[in-house]
Amino acid sequence: MHVTPPLPPLKRIPPGAWTVIAWWAGLVFTFLIRIRLPGESGPAKLAGPFFFQWDGLAYLAVATVLAHGAGVLQRRRPLPALGLLLAAAVLACVPLGVGEIPLAQFLAVDAALYFIAAEHARRTGIIALLGALTVLAGYLTTRLLLGWPTGTSAELAVAMTAVIAWLVGHSIRQAREHADTLVATATAQAVADERLRISRELHDTVAHSIGVIALQAGAARRIIDTQPGRAGQALGDIETVGQETLSGLRRMLGVMRHGEQSQPFDSPPGLSDLDKLVATTADAGVHVEVRRLGERRPLPAEIDVSAYRIIQEAITNVVRHAGTSRCRVSIDYRDDELAVEVLDEGRGPRHTPEGGYGLVGMRERVNLLRGGFSAGPCAEGGFRVTARLPLTAEAR
Repeated sequence: MHVTPPLPPLKRIPPGAWTVIAWWAGLVFTFLIRIRLPGESGPAKLAGPFFFQWDGLAYLAVATVLAHGAGVLQRRRPLPALGLLLAAAVLACVPLGVGEIPLAQFLAVDAALYFIAAEHARRTGIIALLGALTVLAGYLTTRLLLGWPTGTSAELAVAMTAVIAWLVGHSIRQAREHADTLVATATAQAVADERLRISRELHDTVAHSIGVIALQAGAARRIIDTQPGRAGQALGDIETVGQETLSGLRRMLGVMRHGEQSQPFDSPPGLSDLDKLVATTADAGVHVEVRRLGERRPLPAEIDVSAYRIIQEAITNVVRHAGTSRCRVSIDYRDDELAVEVLDEGRGPRHTPEGGYGLVGMRERVNLLRGGFSAGPCAEGGFRVTARLPLTAEAR
């Protein structure tokens, strides 16, 4: 059971709360710069004519109520919430006696622009930014038309902070969308890889056994009247192979049902099981000669399993398609790679088979290990499958 870790403390604060905090920060700053602080000869900015009077404080109180209302609406209705914040910013300027909307009164709007751009659709974010810039321009235009002093330069700086807040939020949204796309792509790739892995295991587990069963059944049918003893032995071999295949399928389905996708399917076979494969194939009427070259040594698990599966599939193709009773398997333990070759002299197809999954699965296994693979008919007859599996750390 996966447990989602808790969010960091700052991430738990909703956007509306951040907007309200920004408003109060601007409001506190507005009061601080209009009183004489310790070490100053006077306040940094002169207060309006009725800033500290009841009517001026009433304007600020109404603006604060609007800001709190915007905080409540921020997540569900972002554009109306922004409208309330813009109204609060304009209303708070009345007792200040300033020629522009100060940055302190626009901090909450900047915070809202950031969250709207980061969490909502691009169109919504653009509308919000244009609305904020329109209010700033409208405030200056109104004062100019009335002949009142205006702080155009200061208002341009405030407009620039609005654009920056929107750009930061927009970049955050794009980064999140890109991350979601990467996760979706990685998930789809993981699903596809796992599907291919399961299909290869199913093919490798079933194909050889079904080929052997088909040959044994055909042989038993032909000799059941004349050689009932040998026919019975063939039927016994069919039963044994069928039970082993069924057991392997049950283990595989058990692993899949319990979700242990990252683990191999119940001790997969390796080159140490090659003698058993050769014996089973011999029972099906195909003699396999195994040649081992070089110094035998333990191999990495993925190399060992892939080499066995490639040999198994190649032998299966010999049993099913070659029309011969013999084939040769060569395993060459080289310093930097393991080379595998399966060669027959049968009367199989004179071209590389198409439409099946055996050769495709072998090639996929080799490609995953950054090796080399080839399969095709020989000029002198028969069919050859070769695979080179690198033993370097980079390949693994």
